Amino acid sequence: MPAMMKAIVLERFGEPSEVLQVREVPVPKPGPGEVLVRMIASPINPSDLLMVRGRYVVLPSLPATPGFEGVGVVTEAGPGLLGPWVKGKRVVAINDKGGNWAEYAVIKARQARPVADDIPDEQAASLFVNPMTALGFTETMKLEGYTGIVHAAAASNLGQMLVKICLEDGIPLVNIVRSAEQVKLLKDLGATHVINSTDADFMAQLTDAIHETGAMLGFDPIGGGTMASQMLSAMEASASRGAAFSRYGSSTPKKVCIYGALDIGPTILNRAFGLTWDLSGWLLTPFMMKAGMEVVARMRARVMKDLTTTFPSHYKARVDLDGMLTKEAVSEYNARRTGEKYLVVP
Repeated sequence: MPAMMKAIVLERFGEPSEVLQVREVPVPKPGPGEVLVRMIASPINPSDLLMVRGRYVVLPSLPATPGFEGVGVVTEAGPGLLGPWVKGKRVVAINDKGGNWAEYAVIKARQARPVADDIPDEQAASLFVNPMTALGFTETMKLEGYTGIVHAAAASNLGQMLVKICLEDGIPLVNIVRSAEQVKLLKDLGATHVINSTDADFMAQLTDAIHETGAMLGFDPIGGGTMASQMLSAMEASASRGAAFSRYGSSTPKKVCIYGALDIGPTILNRAFGLTWDLSGWLLTPFMMKAGMEVVARMRARVMKDLTTTFPSHYKARVDLDGMLTKEAVSEYNARRTGEKYLVVP
């Protein structure tokens, strides 16, 4: 084992181009219940960029290395583990506090899940956050008694996975996108309801789609602005069609979950959707704890079974640690545009 390694280091929060550096740092040592993983690949997810900007309520201590998920090979086991059975195995590396944008990373042994030999590295690197989140949406729908989903920024890699899941499971889904090209992208996947938010009659289209599907549970990765409010307003307009007047609005439960911050500005609610509504945050790890081991095991098994069909990940570019901090790379992955995801290959 080398004594030193390259790693991306974050010493203060801010824009990636201003606060990330490549440094030579000591190779970490695994503690009890941990393993050391030689990193093969780690994606740059929106959640990673939120961490870099300091947008999470619970912040890691600094300096720190970002990178929540990835794939690598176990090289060393910490005290108390039966090291020989894990050493040399290729595993999914889930790092709750970050650390994967480096040549080596320490992770909890229980989060080092072996990967089948026929799964490519680039797919194994992203088989947790997006696939499990997409499945988490449908499981949340079932747990909370809803029957359909509205999803914003739906042309994303995660959104495309959700389209496929809902088609397979017969779940009504209303997709909100922001261009004609994205409408075509999802229609080509088989999506029925795809609404362009830039259309002049967007709200009318959205209300009609919700009325047709009965979708009263929304998931919004934008966060800032009025998207959550627009979802709730369209849900209320649909629920009120043909109903007797009530000064309190319809009694139909309506809910929107914010699970991202593509817009880091304030969330704006224009209160035109009655009083029977709910707005909350949604995060994968707390959901998994709430759903329980049986549900989570079923989700994981489905991801592994359908990884190359329902849950494939696509990347615009692959970069090493130095390459991810070039002006061109930072400007592209920091824009978080559809189809421009980056994979870090330490």
